[in-house]
Amino acid sequence: MLPGTERHPHARAVLTPALPPDGRPSHAYLFHGPAGSGKGLAARAFAAALLSDGAPDPESARARVEHGVHPDLTWVTPSGAAEMLVGDIDEPVVAAATRTPFEARRRVFVIERAETMNDQAANRMLKTLEEPADFAHIVLLSDRPGEILPTIASRCQHVRFDAPPADEIAAGLAGIEERTGQACARLGLGDADRARLLAYGDGPKLRASAEAFARATLTGELAKRPWLDVLARAKSLGDAAEGEVAERVAGELEYLPPRDRKRAEREGAEAAKRAGRRARSGALDQGMQLAGLWYRDVAAVADGAPEVVHAVDRLDALEADAAHADVHRLRHAVELVDDARAYLIVNPSEELLLEALAYRLARALG
Repeated sequence: MLPGTERHPHARAVLTPALPPDGRPSHAYLFHGPAGSGKGLAARAFAAALLSDGAPDPESARARVEHGVHPDLTWVTPSGAAEMLVGDIDEPVVAAATRTPFEARRRVFVIERAETMNDQAANRMLKTLEEPADFAHIVLLSDRPGEILPTIASRCQHVRFDAPPADEIAAGLAGIEERTGQACARLGLGDADRARLLAYGDGPKLRASAEAFARATLTGELAKRPWLDVLARAKSLGDAAEGEVAERVAGELEYLPPRDRKRAEREGAEAAKRAGRRARSGALDQGMQLAGLWYRDVAAVADGAPEVVHAVDRLDALEADAAHADVHRLRHAVELVDDARAYLIVNPSEELLLEALAYRLARALG
């Protein structure tokens, strides 16, 4: 069984018949499902199966795929903070997909966050999908397949990865108190990665700062500028992500020949910075989402439906806020948060965005 498909029957049904030596893999796949559902793990395992087929040393080929240093594997992540640029795929994918493999029978291209391709990048990718080389296999990964250009999606074989249930996500949060684990799993909204972020490291601090932000707008007590703590926690998570990528890249250098190490170090440093920017932006978005979920939970308690609350470990605080809350105003507050989250994609001043949001929320909540 292909690793990463154990609890995904649809993915297993599509990918198992495509595995070598007897399978006939498609030239393009779209792996879609929530973040944390296992798409990336399955994509790497699928690439390892394709590139180790017929290799003199299959174990070595699989190990190099696992460490991201196989010459016939190209793994693309967006270089923009919010979108994939044409440069991310033009030479690495479009041009490379026309060149014969270095050592394997095939070349595999995995593209993360495919829904973020800008129009120019999407059009370049479309030409490659329309006229693929026999040896080229492209795997698109997406949390939001509905945002992918329809002409691109229609040329891919779709592979569905389902969100794990909240109880399963909570069970995987080792060392976390049961109620807190349940809350993190629910607040992750089916995204196991986000649930883990909330449970460990600086995640609990991000959650606490988002809650403090939301509660301050409910009381109108904004003198302490609670949005600054949300920004600080997002920065901390971004710095941690940058450090993790830098450490991983350093560990992968030993698998490369000496002549390639300087280039890999330079590209690795750039990748680490991009990872830090994405993690910071993602953490800020999640902090805002958590604030919106707090209003949603307060409204649920005020409506007499505590059983649907996400933050099940904070019922006392939710009940205190619900005692003086107006459900209609709370629902409007959720809309204001969602609107502000949408503005993040245009790279505004994050501090000004959060400050303006705080005062809008305070006025809306009365």
